[in-house]
Amino acid sequence: MHLKLDLQFFAGEKTEKATPKKRLDTRKKGQSAKSQDVNTAIGLLAVFMFLQFYSSNMGEIALQTFRHSFNEFMLMDLTEENIHAIMLAVLKEVALLLGPVFLLALVAGVASNLMQVGFMFSTESIQPKLEKLDPIKGFKRIFSIRAIVELLKSILKIGFVGGVTFFILYLHIEDVLQLSQQSVGAALKTVGKLTIQMGIAASISLLFLSIFDWLYQKYDFEKNIRMSKQDIKDEFKNSEGDPLIKSKIKQKQREMAMSRMMQEVPKADVIITNPTHYAIALKYDEKEADAPVVIAKGADFLAQKIKLIAKENKIIMVENRPLARSLYDQLDIGDKIPDEFFKAVAEVLAYVYRIQNKV
Repeated sequence: MHLKLDLQFFAGEKTEKATPKKRLDTRKKGQSAKSQDVNTAIGLLAVFMFLQFYSSNMGEIALQTFRHSFNEFMLMDLTEENIHAIMLAVLKEVALLLGPVFLLALVAGVASNLMQVGFMFSTESIQPKLEKLDPIKGFKRIFSIRAIVELLKSILKIGFVGGVTFFILYLHIEDVLQLSQQSVGAALKTVGKLTIQMGIAASISLLFLSIFDWLYQKYDFEKNIRMSKQDIKDEFKNSEGDPLIKSKIKQKQREMAMSRMMQEVPKADVIITNPTHYAIALKYDEKEADAPVVIAKGADFLAQKIKLIAKENKIIMVENRPLARSLYDQLDIGDKIPDEFFKAVAEVLAYVYRIQNKV
């Protein structure tokens, strides 16, 4: 019994890494490897570190606001204008008090996003899509592997952060037990101090866990954007018809050809020039060819570059306007000098050899 294996069956399996074009298209859709836990951890850490150094000043500002409110506002008549003025004054004080905290959280969130994915703007991810309302797909998302991983992550974060905060409380158990014996102001300071310490410890714990989450998100993202061999073939076929891709390929080919040509210039026996518009580099090796060969040519900027390289390598340049123009127009790189130009080129080479004492 012989089993026939159809290799086309495996052609649709997404086993290949995503191509640069696929990555670019995915990025345009607003999709990238990003961990929200990194954003949360960095934001919380920035806020609690800010409170660690400036909470005392913020407390003084809050107390002054309360004193001013009780001293000034309690004596005012209860009118619509006074209520409006009181609300504006209170909102202004609250904004001045909490504004720096919110601004710092915003900056930390933007910075953490830039660290992970760089600058990326896409409206596609926020566009309404009817398939998101599909109950079957929603059910699949709820019971997917990714949902299970997210659940395990949440349990791990709760356990880890809970353990860290409990440990901080355990270290300061005496301060906690003495809260009932302290004044209101002292108790508030103690609670604030413990809260900030627990916040910093929890943020560092989350930041540690977020590193593993980022690694998982990167792995999951790379897995989701994998391509099959057929996908890569189709993409290549489609790209071949793209004028922009074609122009970029041709430009790259021209750059590579120009680079190779410039590397051949130092091997030339002579450079025939216009002298400003054209330059043709010729090489003659009796062992390899029966006639001189064009190894480089250029007009305008390229001509000047060829002449510069020739000058650096002490290659003789001969000015012959009609010959330079004719060779440039009729010959390509790698072509041998035809019979019609052989006499003129031979005279040039003889002149060069005399200068070099080869004859």
